[in-house]
Amino acid sequence: MLAVVHSCALLGLEGEIVEVQVDYSASSLPAFQVVGLPDTAVQESRERVRAAIKNTGLTFNNQRYIVNLAPADLRKEGPAYDLPMAVGVLCATDQLPIPTTEGAVFLGELGLDGRVRHVRGILSMVHKAWESGFERAYVPADDASQAALVPDIEIIPVETLGQLVEHLYDLNVIPPYNRDSSGLYGESQLMQGLVDFQDIKGQEHVKRGLEVSAAGSHNVLMVGSPGVGKTLLARALPGILPQMAISEALEVTRIYSVADLLPSDHPLIQSRPFRAPHHTISEAGLVGGGSYPRPGEITLAHRGILFLDEFLEFGTHTLEVLRQPIEDKFVTISRAKVALTFPASFMLIAAMNPCPCGYLGDPVHRCTCSDSMIRNYQKRISGPLLDRIDIHLDVPRVDYDKLTDARRGEPSAHVQNRVETARARQRERFKNSPRLHSNADMGASEIRDYCEMQPDAEKLINATLRQMQLSARAYHRILKLSRTIADLADHDRIEVVDMAEAIQYRPRRLNV
Repeated sequence: MLAVVHSCALLGLEGEIVEVQVDYSASSLPAFQVVGLPDTAVQESRERVRAAIKNTGLTFNNQRYIVNLAPADLRKEGPAYDLPMAVGVLCATDQLPIPTTEGAVFLGELGLDGRVRHVRGILSMVHKAWESGFERAYVPADDASQAALVPDIEIIPVETLGQLVEHLYDLNVIPPYNRDSSGLYGESQLMQGLVDFQDIKGQEHVKRGLEVSAAGSHNVLMVGSPGVGKTLLARALPGILPQMAISEALEVTRIYSVADLLPSDHPLIQSRPFRAPHHTISEAGLVGGGSYPRPGEITLAHRGILFLDEFLEFGTHTLEVLRQPIEDKFVTISRAKVALTFPASFMLIAAMNPCPCGYLGDPVHRCTCSDSMIRNYQKRISGPLLDRIDIHLDVPRVDYDKLTDARRGEPSAHVQNRVETARARQRERFKNSPRLHSNADMGASEIRDYCEMQPDAEKLINATLRQMQLSARAYHRILKLSRTIADLADHDRIEVVDMAEAIQYRPRRLNV
């Protein structure tokens, strides 16, 4: 007898509907075969399904079973096919009524005792089921709150295989997950442990640069001696970022669901990501990779911050792979069998010392590096990568008097209000361009349309282009940065003061 149950596969960040076709034959030699390009985890499902059915008190006849996962040319990986395979076996052996499985997808790993366990990527798979017109999804109880983020599809939380069988026979019906009581769309909360701007002494011009960065999603490079506060400032930046819209939150949550980094008690990520990988990270760890590509740190930082501390300690080739994602806001990873595209719209915040010893230009400590050592150290950043960083900030040593001053500075909440106001102007500006979320996303055509300058500002940028011999990319980045500064100042057109501030933020190599 043939039974067909529907499940879902993961292809990068997207789901793909899979037909689990189970053929049962009582007149053939005993076997349990899985075909359809399964990986090792899927092949091992045979033993989990067999044990789960028996330990649930149901019958698993020692006959011939052939399970086909269609489409056959799509690679299947992971244990999410355990539950649909078990349901298919039970339907094929007349232990479950087939009509009860129609219009539904089944997702979940099975324990040997019949418990239904968590699987990664449940949000993407349920979203694909909803797009494909399925009415309900049977998911592990631990993943129900995550699956419920997808609207207009009934979510049935399943704890055990036996419970599911009773539900399908209408003996002990499992109530659908109640979205109304889950509080999924409540007020967004800031991450715990954030540094407040008011607790950082001095560094007012650096705080201003970070405010401009947050307002327009611009990249920043901070240069200073050890211990002057570069890392502290970077870790305070999330506290002034604008809150994510629901669409952005769902986008980020989907990435973390596929990466299996989503906390079970917080199904919806409401704070912008802050990723700070160690400088020993590999290229594949940074941009994503593997024989079957997984998201890297730049994708995990999507709609948030990628903080690279000790910037020049990262491998040269590792840093260079950032050039394309910074420009395009996505990364495509190609392998022999598959090519996947991951989103990568992040703010790059980098911090570095000016020289190997760290004390070049420091008023207290003497630099012990030779000129050649300093040149070789600074050459680890290529010109094209440096050209893609909008804001270059020198972070000086804070005077003792400021460190011991009991007065507190402006709190992060006040700065965030200004940033939110600037972002509101940008949302209104880009309301007819869904792909644009901030000024940093503008292309050449949008720059021409939205970066209107006063005559004095235009004269200043023209003189700067000739004097500094800036590239076309640098010219466009100055215009986008000046547009953000004008938004903070509530200027409809870019004024000369906005342009002057943007120009002085231009990245540059340190002088030896």
